[in-house]
Amino acid sequence: MNWILSTLLFLPPFMGVFHLLVAGTIRGSIRGSSGSLKRIALFWSFISLIGIIILWLSIDQEGGLTPLMKIDWIEGPERTPTKHFVGPILPIIMGGPLVFAVDGVSIYFLILTAFIVPCSILISWNSIKYLVKSFLICMLVLEFLLYAVFSVLDIFWFYILFEGVLIPMYLILGIWGSREEKMQAAYYFFFYTLIGSVIMLLCLFSLYNIHGTTDYLTLVSSNFIVPENMQKWLFLGIFLAMAVKIPIFPFHIWLPKAHVEAPVAGSVLLAGILLKLGGYGLVRLSWPILPLGAQNLAPAIIAMGIIGIVYGSFGTCRQIDVKRLVAYSSVAHMGLASITLVTHDIIGLTGSIFIMLAHGIVSSLLFILVTILYDRHHTRLIKYYRGLSISMPIWATIMIMTSLANVAAPPSGGFVGEYLSILSSFNWNPIVGFFVCSGVILSAVYSFYFANRITFGGPSNLITFARDVNRREFYITASMILLAFFIGICPAFILEVIQNSLFFLAL
Repeated sequence: MNWILSTLLFLPPFMGVFHLLVAGTIRGSIRGSSGSLKRIALFWSFISLIGIIILWLSIDQEGGLTPLMKIDWIEGPERTPTKHFVGPILPIIMGGPLVFAVDGVSIYFLILTAFIVPCSILISWNSIKYLVKSFLICMLVLEFLLYAVFSVLDIFWFYILFEGVLIPMYLILGIWGSREEKMQAAYYFFFYTLIGSVIMLLCLFSLYNIHGTTDYLTLVSSNFIVPENMQKWLFLGIFLAMAVKIPIFPFHIWLPKAHVEAPVAGSVLLAGILLKLGGYGLVRLSWPILPLGAQNLAPAIIAMGIIGIVYGSFGTCRQIDVKRLVAYSSVAHMGLASITLVTHDIIGLTGSIFIMLAHGIVSSLLFILVTILYDRHHTRLIKYYRGLSISMPIWATIMIMTSLANVAAPPSGGFVGEYLSILSSFNWNPIVGFFVCSGVILSAVYSFYFANRITFGGPSNLITFARDVNRREFYITASMILLAFFIGICPAFILEVIQNSLFFLAL
């Protein structure tokens, strides 16, 4: 059974890459035309989504890990926590089996990835004009790496895969970016995230030197207790890497530039999935492995999250570029998620995970809607838009619904996550709860300002009349908005599995 589940997870993106590589190179095979290549990538991404759904139906609903695959890797020398290693470091650290498994936390990030990737391919169907095969290969390689990072049970391999995601995303930004500063944005993205990750690597080496293993379940178990003072420094190093990925204030500098220069698929993947890697990493590596360090640094992280909410909200209100506006709103939302990641209770952690899942859908949809607008009018300046409910009524309707989901209005998925986060923050400290509530109010201010400014009123004289969304765009946006509200209407099946998994990790 395990090999079937691992095949459902990893084989479709791998086969998609292989199919793209051979397309048009074998006589009599599918021609390597742009449309054929896109259909190949879309086909395998949908197969992957179906496989992930089957995997979701097969996991342990009680919170335990569902094993997928075990690979006997490099044989390393025997080592104990008190026996120092001698010899090359990589064979030692990478020694032992490489295990992949999923639980109630990772499965929903896998579903989010499997859902976002085909949407990204569809929305960029007509926008990628050159190196189409390379672009689609980057997309599927990125999907494969994300599947691996969300399911690996070895902290060293988690780091390798965590950093491996940077490569295809860097190429997507640098090669298919939309403006002249795309390479600068790609460098910002790559080096900001890489610098933080170097510090995390040193911390993982320290954990290995203490425990003699990088196996995740062994590190989580109570047999190995890291001294409290050392936990502070180790957690700080890991947190810095995750804070850049999330990103929270003041590590967000790279994000607006990357979003502005990225192609639509890059923005959708970045907002929908890659920003969630940091939060997922904190859930996996903070409380289960370094609980005392996380507890000691929680006040500082919460303060950064509060500043991020306020800064991101006011920064959003003053933007004149629609893409930068959506990017700054992500800073505010992820600041909220980071607060309850460190309140150390099941309610807060569940709320943060739910916020990340809901934000992954809604922020991706916002970037898609902004891209549709840009395709019609070739400008991202807010002042040019007004009265789009007259010229683009379907687009305007979806925009209003997305804005409601963005402010976590019931019955959207964000409402569930923010409600749980508010409960957790008030339990931790009423002052923190007040700031979290103020963040919810501020999100309503900038979301409704943006939606009201561009959808209502008389038609603008600065832009010409343009057609509404086409069938392809409607299917993408409608499916995403329906999913955003569905998880808010029926959250129990998600919450129960997530909470069971968190209890299983003995948080």
